[in-house]
Amino acid sequence: MSKKPAFGRREFLRAAAVAACVAGLSGPAFAQGGKIKVGLMLPYTGTYAQLGVAITNGFKLAVAENGGQLSGRELEYFVVDDESDPSKATDNANKLVTRDKVDVLIGTVHSGVEMGIVKVVRESGTLHINPNAGAGAATGALCAPNIFRTSFTNWQPAYPMGKVLADRGIKKVVTLTWKYGAGEEAIEGFKEGFTKAGGTVVKELFLPFPSVDFQPLLTEIASIKPDAVFVFFAGGGGVKLIKDWQAAGLRGKIPLYGSGFLTDGILDAVGNAAEGIETTLHYGDGIETPKNKTFRLNYAKTYKLQPDVYAVQGYDAGLLLAAGLKAVKGDISKKKEMIAAMEKAKIDSPRGVWTISKAHNPIQDIYLRKVVGKENRVIGIAQKALADPARGCKMN
Repeated sequence: MSKKPAFGRREFLRAAAVAACVAGLSGPAFAQGGKIKVGLMLPYTGTYAQLGVAITNGFKLAVAENGGQLSGRELEYFVVDDESDPSKATDNANKLVTRDKVDVLIGTVHSGVEMGIVKVVRESGTLHINPNAGAGAATGALCAPNIFRTSFTNWQPAYPMGKVLADRGIKKVVTLTWKYGAGEEAIEGFKEGFTKAGGTVVKELFLPFPSVDFQPLLTEIASIKPDAVFVFFAGGGGVKLIKDWQAAGLRGKIPLYGSGFLTDGILDAVGNAAEGIETTLHYGDGIETPKNKTFRLNYAKTYKLQPDVYAVQGYDAGLLLAAGLKAVKGDISKKKEMIAAMEKAKIDSPRGVWTISKAHNPIQDIYLRKVVGKENRVIGIAQKALADPARGCKMN
């Protein structure tokens, strides 16, 4: 089976140069005068709907804090509900890129949908900022100069929890996740960290996405009696698991750990069932910095909601785009210069300052958090300045 050559930096810059020449025919006033077209391809219905809304809110808050413009350019939004459906991903991305001719595509949440976006933007050269989906390949084997991430890879938040548990003397762990890319990659990240620190994963359990029929698996976990369970779930799936965990009588008997998505944005929905659950993530409640305090206040005032990690990732997508546009004084046709500026950006984020790796992933602290009441309270740093290994990424 023939394989299409990777879209590398050289090809991207050649395409960008051609685009710049074409734009130049209309003169610089035209290049900088119109609105910047922003495609928002996110889930607004289904399991991940609240995540898509939070990302959108965060992105628009970053723009609002810049006076509603970025480098003097107004933004025009083109919105697609991707429904977290990978089978529709390529068509949805093509609508934004080919029909709407967006300058930048912001999306998405679901890793399977992200892979469809990556296919389209690698072929078109459209600037792409990924504010959530952790698919490793997007900034690994399929990395490209026009693809950036402001969130995490599925590996990144899970990996540090392995050492945390091993350091506590936990030897045998069962893992549980949905059978899809994000879950599998998160479990692999945890396993890598845990086994490296001397632990053993005694059983890996899966169920199809987005099924929440946990009962048979919880019965199996109870029979295995591991030292702990590590999971990857988010949104409505996290709510159901935590409630079922308590109902099955496992709370207080077998410790439950996870990537922070398990408990982010859902604490109101689960009552006290999540109390004491520990997770690792690149954001948490109680980060005592002026930036985080201001962000949380502004978000709450604007949307009458408390922000979560998804809102932060959307906000940072706005900050990263702003950094790129500032370097080119709003002329988004100058892709080479804009990408260079984004690569060098230091993002002053509510999560703490982070920078961009060579593969265009965030290099960021991963926090250890514990559910206390309605907070994912930061109780320590699981690993400082962690970068994803970006295995297989070749930019040139």
